[in-house]
Amino acid sequence: MNAAPVQRVVIVGGGTAGWMTAAALSRVLGEMPGLSFTLVESDAIGTVGVGEATIPQIQGFNAMLGLDENEFVRQTHATYKLGIEFVDWLRKGHSYVHPFGTYGIDMLGIDFHHFWLRGLALGDSTTLDEYSIAAMAGKAGKFLWPDRANPKSPLSKIGYAFQFDAGRYARFLRERAEGQGVTRVEGRIVNVEQHGESGFVTAVSLDNGARLEGDLFIDCSGFRSLLLGQTLEVPFRDWTKWLPCDRAVAIPCTLGGDAEPLTRSTARPAGWQWRIPLQHRIGNGHVYSSAHMSSDQAEALLLDNLDGTPLADPNHLRFTAGHRERAWEKNVVALGLAGGFLEPLESTAIHLVQSGIARLLTYWPTMVFGPKERERFNRESEQDYLDIRDFLVLHYMATERDDSEFWRDCRALEPPEGLAEKLAMFESSGRVIREHNELFTETSWLSVMVGQGVVAGDFHPASRLLDDDEILRRLVHIREVVASAVSQMPAQDEFLARNGSAIPDDMRRSA
Repeated sequence: MNAAPVQRVVIVGGGTAGWMTAAALSRVLGEMPGLSFTLVESDAIGTVGVGEATIPQIQGFNAMLGLDENEFVRQTHATYKLGIEFVDWLRKGHSYVHPFGTYGIDMLGIDFHHFWLRGLALGDSTTLDEYSIAAMAGKAGKFLWPDRANPKSPLSKIGYAFQFDAGRYARFLRERAEGQGVTRVEGRIVNVEQHGESGFVTAVSLDNGARLEGDLFIDCSGFRSLLLGQTLEVPFRDWTKWLPCDRAVAIPCTLGGDAEPLTRSTARPAGWQWRIPLQHRIGNGHVYSSAHMSSDQAEALLLDNLDGTPLADPNHLRFTAGHRERAWEKNVVALGLAGGFLEPLESTAIHLVQSGIARLLTYWPTMVFGPKERERFNRESEQDYLDIRDFLVLHYMATERDDSEFWRDCRALEPPEGLAEKLAMFESSGRVIREHNELFTETSWLSVMVGQGVVAGDFHPASRLLDDDEILRRLVHIREVVASAVSQMPAQDEFLARNGSAIPDDMRRSA
């Protein structure tokens, strides 16, 4: 069967999601005969624009677009990110890093952490952070690209992502997308037309009188979910019972405090505060539960904990954790906030857009819009949300904090089935399980379970093949190798300047 190809693609909404979609699709599919891409957005409609931190998968997306990393970093005023530092989550005064990369080195075919667990049993109280180059370099304010040419070097194990200005990233991608043939149309959508029998979206009308017809519509309209939610009425699956935070207030400030290549998440009485240092400013926000704190209290708490002078008025956001039951309905595919929202605790928002784009390319439709492809797309999209949800819930329910009603409620959360299985396995044997090539690696699960105080019930029996003294000697040696590697790395500012990716000094907003 040679079904007619999709030819007219209309992307509804700009911002990070819209322009990521436009840049990627036009880059990969732009040579298909007769295929056109139109993006419609209105300058009068603001974007959320606070998602500035990413995870390492963004490197693959940027590479697919053919971006030069130094230019990308400079144009978006980006800094590097070696992980996320969690402060006061287990208890006040405690902190740990969820690092990118790995811990230590596996031995005897066994994951490294089993030897670390055995070391704990022998009285070695060193933390997991001390076995991670990313964690230790991040806390020291240092950065270096991984040494890909020398896989035996400890520096080859570094993983990294970026922290950037989301608005600048969208503009950077817009320039590339338009250079690849994407047409941008300015206007606010006032009407959505549907086929009388199939219900497929056929066109959108704008407030300036323009009318855009399409075959495939991609909904990047943000929380409004104009096409998938409002027009096609796909229900929303509410996960508030597991993720009770439903509000955020965000505000940028001038540079101040440390310049670590880490995103910082600090637990607060009814939620948590993010700190994302860029080259020209710091992004800050307070995610909280409106059932436990008022918006005025949340704003005041955030303003009292900034490292610099505010650069804008506070931006208050409302949201519900969860996702649309189907991300692809009829001829509409939702990407970004139009399809769902999970709080940015692990910097996954941009990744969900990226994975949605990759999935759409895999199941790119013809005019038949086959149900099997849509079903597969929706099943895989839902699994992405489920995997991330379970990882986020772990941060809340595994805590010693009982100093506020919010944290007492979090401690009483019933874990979803997948999370419960992971916890039971770790608490039984110290094993970290990862399902179906899910987003978060064994390193990620290990770092947060240990960091949040989950206690391993045992360690792998094969770790006993090394005697006690040998175990302790090897742990000391690995820590020394990590410390030595970090000592060889330049400060992040030095690295940026050396590679031509630093912005001019007069663009830095210092207090």
